[in-house]
Amino acid sequence: MVTIRIIGTTPPCARCERAAREAAKAAERFPGQVEVLKIDALSEEAEAFGLLVTPGVAVGDELIASGKVVPADALAKRIQTLLGG
Repeated sequence: MVTIRIIGTTPPCARCERAAREAAKAAERFPGQVEVLKIDALSEEAEAFGLLVTPGVAVGDELIASGKVVPADALAKRIQTLLGG
């Protein structure tokens, strides 16, 4: 199981919402293999990633973007790699 974490503000800003939509689109390509979690930027879990600007996008335990939206296609490639394909 691959976890995508969208680290953003509460309530979510427009970019955080877009990041979550792109993550959901990517996850749809891998039914039952990917979960998308929304994490508050002020939480301890988010703090562990060292995020300075929202949204943050983490795949597995790696922060892959800070302050920008990662397109679904780019996320899908990263997921495919982690799943061994």
